[in-house]
Amino acid sequence: MNQFLKNGAAMMNIELSGLQIEQLLKYKELLLEWNEKLNLTAITEDKEIITKHFLDSLSVNTAIDLMQHKNLIDIGTGAGFPGLVLKIVYPHLEITLVDSLKKRLVFLDAVIKSLDLDKIYTVHSRAEDLAKNINYREKYDICSPRAVSNLATLSEYSLPFIKIGGYFIALKGQKLDEEINQASNAIKILGGKLDHVVDIPIPETDIIHKIAVIKKIKHTNKRYPRKSGEPLKNPL
Repeated sequence: MNQFLKNGAAMMNIELSGLQIEQLLKYKELLLEWNEKLNLTAITEDKEIITKHFLDSLSVNTAIDLMQHKNLIDIGTGAGFPGLVLKIVYPHLEITLVDSLKKRLVFLDAVIKSLDLDKIYTVHSRAEDLAKNINYREKYDICSPRAVSNLATLSEYSLPFIKIGGYFIALKGQKLDEEINQASNAIKILGGKLDHVVDIPIPETDIIHKIAVIKKIKHTNKRYPRKSGEPLKNPL
């Protein structure tokens, strides 16, 4: 698996160190171990974990140069994708992992401790609630959720966390152009502007991500995000 992981990352122009490969493979083993009781992922084959979780998470760096940024928030992180993977490969980043299910955060804390990572924090909260907290609102260079909600909903969850000049990185599928049209009003209301879109093939898979890079150009009005559940039920 070492070489498979190293080669896959190299195909994305990412050179992994020996330590990073060791940490990612340890993460994989912990994920499989904890998955037996917590149901963290439906993907359990070694190579698929590497491609569909690890390399997929690293596609964020092909959309934006993470070396030029200091911190990132991952909302709805689940089993730590993409935030925990990005912390391992870009250790300079200060990462905040947010999830509404405590059991997932217990797992993530165990991985963080096992891998001896620092400047990575877990927060038990819904995005709609946390974005109202002044300690988190408009404090981040990047928000990059790997959630499945439509782009308008994800924009309302994400843009309130991003400081002016920062970026919302939305990992989406082939229907992104349609979603951008539907979300254009929401992005504008929330203080964002579409910067660019990139197509990113994930090595050793037939997956091609379309990633929307949305720049934060003005403050988000304090009324957003709306109360829990509203962004999903009634997108802007």
